[in-house]
Amino acid sequence: MVPFGMLILLAVAAGTFVSYVLWPTWKIAPSLLSPPEIPVTVADVLFNVPTAAVRTAVQRQPGPHERIDLAFLWPSLMPPLLAAGETGPAVEVANSATATLTHASDRLFVTITALGSVPPPAERLQSIYPQYVEEQAIAGPDGLAILPFRAGTPYNGEDLVYFATNPDQFFARCTRDLGVMPGTCIHERTIGAAEVTLRFPRGWLVDWRSVAGGFDRLLSTLRPRADDGHQRMDAR
Repeated sequence: MVPFGMLILLAVAAGTFVSYVLWPTWKIAPSLLSPPEIPVTVADVLFNVPTAAVRTAVQRQPGPHERIDLAFLWPSLMPPLLAAGETGPAVEVANSATATLTHASDRLFVTITALGSVPPPAERLQSIYPQYVEEQAIAGPDGLAILPFRAGTPYNGEDLVYFATNPDQFFARCTRDLGVMPGTCIHERTIGAAEVTLRFPRGWLVDWRSVAGGFDRLLSTLRPRADDGHQRMDAR
């Protein structure tokens, strides 16, 4: 019986060792399904987007997309889950308005879509917005000018905020604070035929120069580097 018992113990030990050796392979396999970045194209423009920043599960696939919705922490510009030390994909958020209110102080929301037939942001600034604004602007923080849109226009309740001496350097459309609901701003840029819309709390405009610089850094990380074998196209 003693030799028989020893054989059983050896068999159990061997099985445990084999299971231990093979177990890491089982753990690694799911991570292959969620790479740190995925290459996507919007309007034939290539972007490398962090998987953890993509807000909806259906968009966490490489290849062409009609639009991509992303979220980043401010000012670190890290995806929310990566900043928290997690490696899984971002939690899907169905209602962007609710998400903006929930994380109003530290979230930057980014949407990439095809520009299509919509005039580019610079053209809107020069030829469309002037048709709907008031005649007199008021001074804002650090050289900004705030020009309210007239009531009854498509932009009723919003302000056009821009760098007074060089509007092309920075401008945004912002809603006003309404009770407990803080105002939000959208800043738009084009990359090729794609339009990038950045949504952020109006309160960030106090340090708008840092905000504009952060946008520059973020867009540079979303575009593939030249040494990746892809043609680089700078945002304008």
